[in-house]
Amino acid sequence: MADHGHFYDYYEKESESAGTRRRFAAIQATLLRLIGSGPRVLDVADVGCGAGTQCQLWAAAGHRLHGADINASLISLARQRCTDAGLDVNFVVASATALPWPDQSMDVCIAPELLEHVADWSAVLSELVRVLKPGGALYLSTSNKLCPKQEEFTLPLYAWYPGWLKRHCERLACTTHPQLAAYATYPAVNWFSYYGLRDHLAPLGFTCMDRFDMADLNTQGRIARCALRLLRRWRPLRFLGHVATSYTVLLAFKRGAL
Repeated sequence: MADHGHFYDYYEKESESAGTRRRFAAIQATLLRLIGSGPRVLDVADVGCGAGTQCQLWAAAGHRLHGADINASLISLARQRCTDAGLDVNFVVASATALPWPDQSMDVCIAPELLEHVADWSAVLSELVRVLKPGGALYLSTSNKLCPKQEEFTLPLYAWYPGWLKRHCERLACTTHPQLAAYATYPAVNWFSYYGLRDHLAPLGFTCMDRFDMADLNTQGRIARCALRLLRRWRPLRFLGHVATSYTVLLAFKRGAL
């Protein structure tokens, strides 16, 4: 996306695509399975909500939704879409580093594909931790510095570049060579691993699960079930599994009781 108009146009269309809806529905199903909320209505915060597609799915399931995004045009679109669908969602224009909600007010915080785009990513995590209730769940998906394959930059093996070279490529992508980041308006500036995020959240009172812990064995074939059991039991193999996946997924539970 070469400018803000293209950025809006892209997300207006992409947010309604079948692939996007399937992805968000899969996230929702995984979280509800692991949270085990039963019939309880949850307060769910979607941070970096964009055009509100994920909010629509959760609100349609009967939960109280709170969406925040720094892009006012996308928030307006999200409000209109939810109004048209008869869904009540609390949308606000806000930075992920200064969320407008009270302390310990959310049962679930969802921040997909956000941390890599915010320079002060630790402030984002601090805010998510602040608004989450004890016993609440935090879902993150972001870049993976362990995997040589990624979708943020067109350069080969980019995730493995040293920090100084990444910063140079970021400057080029934002100025004279936008094709390096596929013309993205906000290219990724941070790179993570599950292990690094886990170690950051653990002292803040969180117990973390990775993509392999989150997988539902009951929906897998026999070979996949065996592979998942091996990945869960053998740490070197689990590490290789993370190296082989192009983005990081983490589900963290804030210790304490709801």
